Amino acid sequence: MQRKRPPREGEVRIPSGCAIAGIMDRSGARHDGGDILTSIALMHDRSNGLGGGFAAYGIYPDYAELYAFHIMYESAEARRETEAYLDAWFMSEKQERIPTESVPSIKDAPDIWRYFLAPHPIRLSMSGLDEAEYTMQRVFHINGCIDGAFVASSGKNMGAFKGVGYPEDIGEFYRIRDYKAWAWTAHGRFPTNTPGWWGGAHPFTLLNWSVVHNGEISSYDANRRYIEQYGYHCELQTDTEVITYLFDLLARRHGFSLETAAHIMSAPTWDEIDRMEPARRAFETALRVTYPSALVNGPFSVIIGSNEGLVALNDRLKLRALMAAEKGSMVYLASEQAAIEVVCPDARNVRSIGGGEPFVVLLDSVAERRRHEPPENKPEARRPHALEVGVQPTTRKEA
Repeated sequence: MQRKRPPREGEVRIPSGCAIAGIMDRSGARHDGGDILTSIALMHDRSNGLGGGFAAYGIYPDYAELYAFHIMYESAEARRETEAYLDAWFMSEKQERIPTESVPSIKDAPDIWRYFLAPHPIRLSMSGLDEAEYTMQRVFHINGCIDGAFVASSGKNMGAFKGVGYPEDIGEFYRIRDYKAWAWTAHGRFPTNTPGWWGGAHPFTLLNWSVVHNGEISSYDANRRYIEQYGYHCELQTDTEVITYLFDLLARRHGFSLETAAHIMSAPTWDEIDRMEPARRAFETALRVTYPSALVNGPFSVIIGSNEGLVALNDRLKLRALMAAEKGSMVYLASEQAAIEVVCPDARNVRSIGGGEPFVVLLDSVAERRRHEPPENKPEARRPHALEVGVQPTTRKEA
């Protein structure tokens, strides 16, 4: 009898493909990359070697006020053109190749550099933009207009380390044990629609945002058309890119909290809204009507990193696995419970994150600051503004 060959990529669908993980210390204490490397390595079978990566927050304390650009180059000409562009638009404090280690399984790596930059003060003033918007436009220019150059990350005091390979090998390649961060995220990729390439690996980033993603976004076209109206350029044709830009639009540009931005992206269905009490129903209706194209559909789980903390989010039907656990000031997230327990066997409060229910963990310093600020993005805790009467819900009867 002829032996049946094993299925090839594209001939069988892996519904739980891709692995994501996150580890954060709410106190802000920094830890090396050993635990996140161990956690993502345990989920090796969720990857196929075509993409892996890490995002880390707090790794550049000596340059915390500067934008840290991690840039991949496919040619010397791309590097020369990019550095000339950076010199024109930024003031550079330091630039160097990112240290890497030879790993047999990692092949054809691009030339990877990092730059610590501040926007050129005169050009920034003449642009009429704030520095985040100014920097974002420069990132889009490099990624869209300079052939062979790609900005892998561009935030402050953070960086992305990614490429083509299994995540544990990518971690060894970038020597992530040499870095210390208060928050780590990781991704192992099982591509279903696109080939793996270094720039397209997760995490996908913009400024201080980073996204690791398991699943597929069926609303990609609607989400893409929506954010392109606001000047975002979707160069990679990937759904993870859309999630990153949506979060930047809602949280940075429109000023929503992490919780509310995630809630808009996973808003309740209309039949759920119809059953809510009147004030809450009016609030949810206003969000759905105002941001209909920011609703993300499809089976997904994501971990979103920021300079304030982490956000974990599942699709509303909970079609992708995502677990959470805690111990002291430490918070753990992973696609599988075993990936948490391998680094923290005595983790507490282990649970599955609910569908469409944003799980937000903030740095203690951020949470303390919020307690002393007007709760602008917590409508359940405040009276409505005069122009929002009947929109924002309340939790107690108005005097």
